[in-house]
Amino acid sequence: MKDTLISQFVDDELNLDEKIEFVETIHDDSAYKDQTVELLHLEKWMRSVEVNSVPEVRIPVRRKRLAAFFRPLNFLGAGLATAAVAVVLLLVWTQQPAAEQPYRFVLFQPDVEQVEIVGSFTGWRAIPMRQKGFNGYWEATLELPVGEHRFNYIIEGGRRIPDPTILVQEKDDFGGVNSIIEISQAV
Repeated sequence: MKDTLISQFVDDELNLDEKIEFVETIHDDSAYKDQTVELLHLEKWMRSVEVNSVPEVRIPVRRKRLAAFFRPLNFLGAGLATAAVAVVLLLVWTQQPAAEQPYRFVLFQPDVEQVEIVGSFTGWRAIPMRQKGFNGYWEATLELPVGEHRFNYIIEGGRRIPDPTILVQEKDDFGGVNSIIEISQAV
């Protein structure tokens, strides 16, 4: 979530409410502020780089009439190549190994034979949960990366429900409801 906010801030894609959230987040988290400033310096550098040569695009003789049409695309190709290199460098410099935290999911569903969990942390693939004893509780402990995650449970292979113990929920694009959890870096 934070990386997305930084990118949207640098690209000036935030509305006023999101800008307020961004500033408050930077104020509370000095490492986040440092990462944002580093990315802004990189963006400044990328905008200052001059392109001194443009790669030549060779078009076969049989399509000579189209050659004049494609010449302006040479500049676009050089710009895209520069942007691609910058993105790769940005990813290499800013990616740190994602810290993962164990998180225990527990759901009370007596009288069912199967419960699975799906979420942003599983790529929305169903992960089976284990029945805990014979009292109707199902559980799964998963290693989750730090950040915000959406998920829900699948009952008996079809019915999806949000976690009833988590109050933060949102409607998804398919008419269902997802629970939202935030995993913080362990201190």
